[in-house]
Amino acid sequence: MKVLSRYFATEIYLAVLFVLVAFLSLFAFLDLMGEIRWVGGPYRIEHVFLYVTLRLPSYAYELMPIAALIGTIYVMAQFAARSEFTVMRASSLSMMGAISLLLRIAVVISIMTFLLGEYIAPKSNDFAESFKRKIMGAVISSEFRSGLWAKDVLRDPVTKAAIGSRFLNAKKIESDSSLKSVRIYEFDQDMHLLTRINAEQAKFLADGRWELSNVQEIRFPNPKNSLAADQRSLKIINRSLTTSLMDSEITPEIMAVLVANPDKMSAIDLAKFSHHLEDNKQRTERYEIAFWKKVIYPFAVFVMMALALPFAYLKVRSGGLSLKIFIGIMIGVSFQLLNSLFSHVGLLNTWPPFVTAVTPSVLFLLSAIAALYWVERH
Repeated sequence: MKVLSRYFATEIYLAVLFVLVAFLSLFAFLDLMGEIRWVGGPYRIEHVFLYVTLRLPSYAYELMPIAALIGTIYVMAQFAARSEFTVMRASSLSMMGAISLLLRIAVVISIMTFLLGEYIAPKSNDFAESFKRKIMGAVISSEFRSGLWAKDVLRDPVTKAAIGSRFLNAKKIESDSSLKSVRIYEFDQDMHLLTRINAEQAKFLADGRWELSNVQEIRFPNPKNSLAADQRSLKIINRSLTTSLMDSEITPEIMAVLVANPDKMSAIDLAKFSHHLEDNKQRTERYEIAFWKKVIYPFAVFVMMALALPFAYLKVRSGGLSLKIFIGIMIGVSFQLLNSLFSHVGLLNTWPPFVTAVTPSVLFLLSAIAALYWVERH
């Protein structure tokens, strides 16, 4: 059994690697063609090659289940074509034994997928984007014309108790994480406007504070003090400051997340940002769905390899190798489309994030079980 297990593993790992390299080469070529049009000035051809290379781990993570499916189908179809699988079955290799062999191989590929999605791909993708912005002198901007928006809890400077809400708006985020054209609105717990602040620039300090430059601050009277004896509390105070410090739980990482694709983030970052949104009573469904997809996605390798096993039981006359590979590609594409479709449908219909993320994998797993049952009976 050890020899058979080693033979299975060697053949499948080589096939999966070959398919993955083929897909990555195709995607790298397409990215290269898309980036060449930006070449000019400080952005040179060597920068394009580095940028495209840094994006490959993200593609490898997304393509790993499909590569596992196609590679395993290729090996299983080859075993069937050369009658090797027939000999294995005659040598007492049961279906459960074949599934056990594939599961051991899938564990390694799943771990690699997890490491790619959680550590390598997010950091590589972030570095690629920041590198390109730095070379081209670009800034992060939002889809909204008004810029980026973030919500924060307004706390008492002494007791640190929550006393209201703060909304921060920035037109741009520079490559050094500083904010440009900043507007800040502070409200009490009854949503009465207390302060409006305009600042030309905001820089994040190491101690969790923002340093605002060229500040124009307007403080409005608090309705709770309308009966106070001190009439100064009822006046609108307008002042200009060269610099000002602001305590905030908002960090440059949180601001960058607002324009980042959740599918490109790590599960840890998604969990942190979802917690931040939940604390500020904002909707978290989009990031929770992305979080559960990130957690479940490595297990898709098991599902894909289970779908590939029935191809070993098909006779040569049931279709040539090219047809089986084509079917594998269609299954992989269908899985990716269904995975993306359920994310959007679940978000629109407010389905539970875990159910939304796990449903495509469950459907394909049931299909694999049905296919294995069918080939076993026939």
